[in-house]
Amino acid sequence: MSDSGNVISVRGLKKSYGSTQAVAGIDISIASGEIFALLGPNGAGKTTTVEILEGFRTRDSGQVSVLGIDPSIKGAPARIWRNRIGIVLQSTSDAGDLSVSETVAHFAKYYSNPRNVDEVVQSVGLSEKSGELIRTLSGGQRRRLDVALGIIGSPELLFLDEPTTGFDPEARRAFWALIKSLRDSGTTIVLTTHYLDEAEALADRVAVINHGQIVEVSTPALLGGRATSLATVSWLSESGPKSERTDNPTAVIRKLSEIYKEEIPELTVKRASLEDIYLEMIGGVHEAE
Repeated sequence: MSDSGNVISVRGLKKSYGSTQAVAGIDISIASGEIFALLGPNGAGKTTTVEILEGFRTRDSGQVSVLGIDPSIKGAPARIWRNRIGIVLQSTSDAGDLSVSETVAHFAKYYSNPRNVDEVVQSVGLSEKSGELIRTLSGGQRRRLDVALGIIGSPELLFLDEPTTGFDPEARRAFWALIKSLRDSGTTIVLTTHYLDEAEALADRVAVINHGQIVEVSTPALLGGRATSLATVSWLSESGPKSERTDNPTAVIRKLSEIYKEEIPELTVKRASLEDIYLEMIGGVHEAE
């Protein structure tokens, strides 16, 4: 399947488990150097779709191209293809009696063009733990190690499944900076996350999937008509908090200025957040798959 300029191209992808259709004929195109977030509730088909792209699950029908290769490929071509991708799974098992640096160095041997081990350990915030055994790490530190193992091979394409689970706020923002730097260096990234602020901070585009179908693909700012959604103007009146939803917040503020003359007490103007739009699109279910 030819789809020039795209690292991932999917057409008519379907996958069923018995009588349950998990993926119902979706189309996706992901460009080189793009951070693409896939959002959806439990049972939406998100994980199944990603596992097909990673080559871990077979499809029933449809066309799939990942780095120009069908991910269902077997044998030596599959090993060459896997050398070009990195995967950070939602949970992994590891050798607890190896140190952080030993583990990353061990995984580096699987790749033809690995990154520097110390630089990778530093990039995920584990320099101070580099000599510590994995079994002594906290949950968040083990998650950072998972990320290190996903990027050690200098992947052209990186799959991140809930990458910042267990991270504290500071570590999450450091990780976001790392992901943006990978994108800036040309790495294409497919992200699944249940943190809507993470999708908004990182993704060039997001796709919302529900009931095995793509609801919409757009930028975070434009998804679901977000940019033109009604604004909520809130302020504090003499009788208590007030708010008004409007498509013309400037007119409301002008009217309030005539009433209050000087400062409008506790004035805020807010449009729908990405989370608001997402929940509306999936029917109010707020659980990631």
